[in-house]
Amino acid sequence: MKMVQIKPPCSSGRYWRVEAGDTLYTIATAVGTSVNELLLINPGVDPFNLQIGQFLCLPEEFPPCPSGVFWVVAPGDTLYQISQATGISVDALLAANPGIDPGNLQVGQKICLP
Repeated sequence: MKMVQIKPPCSSGRYWRVEAGDTLYTIATAVGTSVNELLLINPGVDPFNLQIGQFLCLPEEFPPCPSGVFWVVAPGDTLYQISQATGISVDALLAANPGIDPGNLQVGQKICLP
């Protein structure tokens, strides 16, 4: 019998569907939040037993990305490489993405392109 995953109520309307290998840490890093924030907005979620296909509520996107255009970090990407590929300066990328750690980009992390 196949279990159907239901999206929990989520005020932001943003969800993450758990895939193989996901942890709360990797999800938090990818969306620019903390594990504690994910736990607060997903009461009852067992952080040590995420299920493939499970939906987690994500916090509001903060700050919002005015352009709505994102770069999804791939293996080996650096902020400098993203800058070169997009023609957007590293300083502009940092300004549009406060709080990111340019020395610790995570595969799947979304970078707002101004």
